Amino acid sequence: MTDAKNAWERIEALESDTLTALFKAEPDRLSRLTLDVAGMHFDWSKTHLTSDLVAGFEALAGAMGLAAAREALFSGKEINVTEGRAVEHTAERGEGAPESVARAGHFHARMRGLIDAIEAEALGPIRQVLHIGIGGSALGPDLLVDALGRDSNRYEVAIVSNVDGAALEEVFNRFDPGATLIAIASKTFTTTETLLNAQSALEWMTEAGVEDPYGRVVALTAAPEKAVEWGVDETRVLPFAESVGGRYSLWSSIGFPAALALGWDAFEQLLEGAAEMDRHFRLAPLGKNAPAMAAFADLYYAQMRGCQTRAAFAYDERLRLLPSYLQQLEMESNGKSVTAEGVPLDRPSAPVTWGGVGTDAQHAVFQLLHQGTHLIPVEFIAAIEPGHPLDEAHHRQLLVNCFAQGAALMAGQESDDKARAYAGDRPSSTILLEQVDPRTLGALIAFYEQRTFVNAVLLGINPFDQFGVELGKAIAKSIESEGTDRFDASTRALIARALG
Repeated sequence: MTDAKNAWERIEALESDTLTALFKAEPDRLSRLTLDVAGMHFDWSKTHLTSDLVAGFEALAGAMGLAAAREALFSGKEINVTEGRAVEHTAERGEGAPESVARAGHFHARMRGLIDAIEAEALGPIRQVLHIGIGGSALGPDLLVDALGRDSNRYEVAIVSNVDGAALEEVFNRFDPGATLIAIASKTFTTTETLLNAQSALEWMTEAGVEDPYGRVVALTAAPEKAVEWGVDETRVLPFAESVGGRYSLWSSIGFPAALALGWDAFEQLLEGAAEMDRHFRLAPLGKNAPAMAAFADLYYAQMRGCQTRAAFAYDERLRLLPSYLQQLEMESNGKSVTAEGVPLDRPSAPVTWGGVGTDAQHAVFQLLHQGTHLIPVEFIAAIEPGHPLDEAHHRQLLVNCFAQGAALMAGQESDDKARAYAGDRPSSTILLEQVDPRTLGALIAFYEQRTFVNAVLLGINPFDQFGVELGKAIAKSIESEGTDRFDASTRALIARALG
């Protein structure tokens, strides 16, 4: 790791001028720090990246073995070292070890066959789909259906993740149990919250007089035997590979509600868009590689500028769930304090990811971004084509506001009245999509996945485990089985007050 230590020291010794000064000093800045790929335009020119910094991060990538790690990812090697398994979500979209790609294709064909049967009403007159999952088993499908299914009249989809019964009750109040299909998404098919919600949904159907509620259940899982044991007929179990992680699983059978609601052609386009980004990530030089360049900017601000958060704002209502999706992808993957070898990490890991929707966020949180004491790199995501037929003034105002915010963060504004002064020199990047369609959205999500991977490799951490998720869940189970004697006084008092 001496080479990596030296690379970090060289990066840390580099200086970067103000953004305004960089634009004045570098006539080619825009061409060097923009990139077009897979129906998207990336612009990092309003970040503090310089040619020297990019070269420094390229050297770090060499020292940390990014090329070998990338090849290991796509070849199906056991890069999830703490859990001893491969990481093969890319095989779901056709980029991976041949045998893994073939297996994914087989599972996709099985899913399509079931969708064809549902469309032929083999399971009855299905009009509504209740998808029950949590974490990656819910966030991915929710993003896809919300972004791409607004004009679809194929099936109405509700995605429930919260174990709070109010979430289910809201769906029960508007769905017809006689026309509802239940999709249970759980990689292990042991997830407590998901199975409790699923059981309540079956009881709702039974109470409504549905003759065979289990006949309306589809299981999406990497543990098909557990689903069959739970009561799902094996013909309605849609498996996916154990090597596909939950937060990377929307490309697998976890994407079933999106494939059903949007149509199989749309799902295939989603996969192909992601595959296009995978190919770009594998083949493009790092200085013109979208995931790598984005990760270089991430690392610069987290490591050199001490930025503890990163904000993403979607200036498109169809992408309103993207910030929530990115929270899990980035924070669950790279929120680690040890390296892949188990050695304590000696520098910051992932920043806190947060964000919202423009223009709503401008009237809520942008005050802090412009005039607060925290330096927060901002990412804007927008689309050239609107998602509605209304007066073009709507979309024009949306984009004008998006671009103006980036310009204002960079330029700032002087004033004798300090309350009205803006320091400026605040960084932002922009991702401008040609349109929000299945292919481009697939490429966008894959870009974020690979960006997260590059960040992890350059920090030396394993982005594919999530042991921090498990501790609280294990303790919750122990409360039910072992009582409260082991807990601190505060926890015991809360349990006694609320649960008796």
